[in-house]
This record gives sequence, C-alpha cells and structure tokens, in this order.
Amino acid sequence: MTAGLGRLLAGVGAVLLDFDGPVCSIFAGYPAPQVAAELVDVLRRHGVDVPPDLASEPDPLEVLRRTGATGDQGVTRVVEDALCAAERRAVETAEPTPYGREVIVAARQAGMPVAVVSNNSPGAVSAYLAAHRLAAYVSPVVGRAYADPGRMKPNPEPILQAVHALGVSPIRCVLVGDSMSDIEGARAAGVLVVGFANRHRKVDAFRVAGADVVVTTMGAIAEALIEPANG
Repeated sequence: MTAGLGRLLAGVGAVLLDFDGPVCSIFAGYPAPQVAAELVDVLRRHGVDVPPDLASEPDPLEVLRRTGATGDQGVTRVVEDALCAAERRAVETAEPTPYGREVIVAARQAGMPVAVVSNNSPGAVSAYLAAHRLAAYVSPVVGRAYADPGRMKPNPEPILQAVHALGVSPIRCVLVGDSMSDIEGARAAGVLVVGFANRHRKVDAFRVAGADVVVTTMGAIAEALIEPANG
C-alpha cells in the first residue's frame, strides 16, 4: 500500500466504483468486440449506412455513443435496447475482478457507503451484484441513462447523481475507475479519483490525466481500507 493511498482514503466518506474493471470484467465470456459487431448489425438492419471505422469498432459503448451523436433517437433506442439485452447476458459469464469484492466489503465495514457509477446499464449492474451477493453492500447503482449516451462518463452527471444520493460532499468521495472517462469525469465532478491501471500502459496516462493515486491491483485499495481497522 502506498502512503498516498492511505492518506487519501483516511479522509474519504464514500467510495464510488466504476463497474466494468474495478468490480468485474463484464464481457469476459461474451467479448465486447462481438457485442459491438452485433450492434453494428442492428444499425444495418435499420437502414443505417455504417462507415468503415464504426463497422470495425470493438467497443459497444462507443457504437452506442456514435449512434446517439447522429441525433436519430429512434435508432438510438433500438441500439440501447440491444446493448442492454447483451449486457444482461454478459453478466452471466462476467469475471469478478480480483479483490473487487474485498474492496466493497472492507469499505462498508469501515463505515463508508459504496455506490457503483457505470456506463453499463443499471439492470446489468444490479443483476451482477445480486448474483454475487453484493447487492446489500452497494447503493445507489447509477448506470447508463437510457438512450442518452451523451450523459455517460466523462460527463460528470452520473457521478454527481451518486454523490447527491449518498449525501456526502464531493471532495469526501473517491471514484475508483479504470478508464480515462472515469478520471476526466471525476475531475469534472470534483471528487477524488483512484486510477485502477489494470493495463501497464494506463499508469502514466492516468497520472498525466490527474488521478490522485494510481494502483495496479484492487488489492491495494482493500488493504488500505482494512489496515486502519486493524491498527
């Protein structure tokens, strides 16, 4: 555990977690590129002329984001519905992140509320938490706004929604996230942010982007939360 992480968590009153990364790998058994390709097929079936770069896009959230940017709300809803269904299927084979559960439990045992703030659909997040006996530890779950991808992180709105629901000032909240959208959204929302660099290339990028602390394992956060209680 780094001293910086311990100092940061010592002043925190609530923990916000991104879902895909810090809690689990949602597309571990149903690969994201496959889901993205299925969403592109949905677009084609609805008469959309799909440009080559979108046809090869491996991130289903980016397919949704690009669809929403066209302003066609009808098609955006169709893609949203398809993605929600895919995410519900994906959580059945999602792979828990090592120490993700321990972070949630340790935070609650330390008296901190835990929220999930995700660009995934709230139904999929809630289904995963229920299946893994974590639902009682996490509230609220703030997922993707329906068919309105412009409100996904890095937009700070979902982060602030969770902060307000918890009743804790933003500066006493910490978001743990594994993407640049998490870092940027947290900065815009005025909350602290721990960058979970689950790929080595993310370490320097997260530091440059302004993460307060960068960790390479969720175990470091669990240890930091547990140590004060043991001390």
